[in-house]
Amino acid sequence: MDKRINYKHLHYFRTIAKEGSIAVASETLKLAPQTLSGQLAQLESDFGRLLFKREGRKLKLTPFGQQVFDYTDAMFSIADELSYFLNTDQLIERNIFRVGVSSSIHKLIVYNLIQPAYNKTPELHLICKTGETERQLNELRTHKLDLLITDRLKVIDDISAFQMKEVLSSGISLFATPSLAQKLRSEGLPDSLQGVALLANARNAVYFERLIAWLAKRNIHMRIGAEIDDSALIKIFGSHEMGVFAAPTMIADEVCRQYQVELLLEIDSVQDKIYAIYSDISNASPWIEEICNTTFN
Repeated sequence: MDKRINYKHLHYFRTIAKEGSIAVASETLKLAPQTLSGQLAQLESDFGRLLFKREGRKLKLTPFGQQVFDYTDAMFSIADELSYFLNTDQLIERNIFRVGVSSSIHKLIVYNLIQPAYNKTPELHLICKTGETERQLNELRTHKLDLLITDRLKVIDDISAFQMKEVLSSGISLFATPSLAQKLRSEGLPDSLQGVALLANARNAVYFERLIAWLAKRNIHMRIGAEIDDSALIKIFGSHEMGVFAAPTMIADEVCRQYQVELLLEIDSVQDKIYAIYSDISNASPWIEEICNTTFN
C-alpha cells in the first residue's frame, strides 16, 4: 500500500521527538498544543502505527517511531544544509569523500590507506563506513559511496562494472597470548597447532583458503573456534586466549602492542591482498588516484 507522506506533519513529528513533549514543541513551532496533538494523531493514522509511547510527562519514540525519525531527521538535516547553501553568498566546496571498508580489514591499515587523500586535500570531509562487502558494493553501484576498500573479491559477482586496483599486499602471521604462544612453541611449531582453535574473521577471503591449504599441506588441521567478521573484535577474543588468529605481518608490531599478544609464525607465502574498487567517473577521482598511487611498505 502506498503511504502518502505529509512533510509538514513529518516536520512537526521531528520537532516533538527532539523536544520530548508536545508542550515544548508547540512553543518551538508557535502552534497550539491541541493543533500539534491533532497533527501527530493524523500522521500516526496515516502510517497505521504509533510513533510515540508516553513515559510520565515525556513522549518516547516507539521502535517504529525511531526508524521514522532517523529517516526524517536525515531528510530535514539535508534540507537545512540546502537552505544554508542557497542563502550563502559564497560557494562552499564541501570536498566530501565517501569510503566503504570491509569490516575484516584492520583499522590501522584502513587509516594508512585513506590518509594520502588528506595530503591532496587537507580540508577533506571523510565519511567512512565499515560493513558487509555485498551491501557496500550496492552502495558503490548507486553512487552512495565513492570508493570501496575490500579484501573480499570472492563475494563480488560482476567486477567488470568497476575499476579495481590492488593497493596493498602483505604476508600473514599467526598470533596468540604469551601463555598460549609459550605452550605452542615448547611443543614445536607449526605441528603444535594441530587441533588448536583458530579464530576466523574472513572465511570468504582469499587468504583464509590459502592459510588452510598451507596448514593442510603440513597435515595440520586447526579447529575453527569462532567466525568473527570484525578485525578488532577478533583480536580481543584472541587476547583473551580464545584461540590463535591471523593478521597481516606488516602490522605485527602494532597488533602485539595493542592486544598484548605474541607473534607465533610468519607465513610469507600466504598473502592478504586489499583492493580499491571504484567507478570510472567520480567527483572523488583525485583522492582515489592519490590512494591508488601510494606505495605502502
